[in-house]
Amino acid sequence: MNKTYLPTQETVQRDWYIVDAADQRLGRLATEIAMILRGKNKPHFTPYMDAGDFVIVVNAEKIVVTGKKSSQKLYRRHSGRPGGMKTETFEHLQARLPERIIEKAVKGMLPKNSLGRQLFTKLKVYAGPAHPHAAQQPKELKINTIPGEQN
Repeated sequence: MNKTYLPTQETVQRDWYIVDAADQRLGRLATEIAMILRGKNKPHFTPYMDAGDFVIVVNAEKIVVTGKKSSQKLYRRHSGRPGGMKTETFEHLQARLPERIIEKAVKGMLPKNSLGRQLFTKLKVYAGPAHPHAAQQPKELKINTIPGEQN
């Protein structure tokens, strides 16, 4: 009799990947990162389990958006107090906290529950090219977000 293989937390192997966000499209990059964090690229994907890999994103300050999104795209946050809504455009947030842009894009593509919060902890975003995860020996991951361009 055949049995379905179900991975456990002990049998899942987690790799570390490094992604260079320089001159990449925000949305297309975020979907690929969310897929790797979720583990959908693995043959033993299980929807209710954390089977994904760790992702390090470097050069977050060099991410690009198309069209007029840099001046029209708004990021909102609320303090919880009456009248506490703050809005900020893409270019202002990119100048202030470039890591937050990629974090918000990826977090919006993860499940909205405790599993999504657990998966989000495996995303590490850095504004510049340096990161403190050299000991994990991350593999470089090539993501081509510009259609028609060959690397």
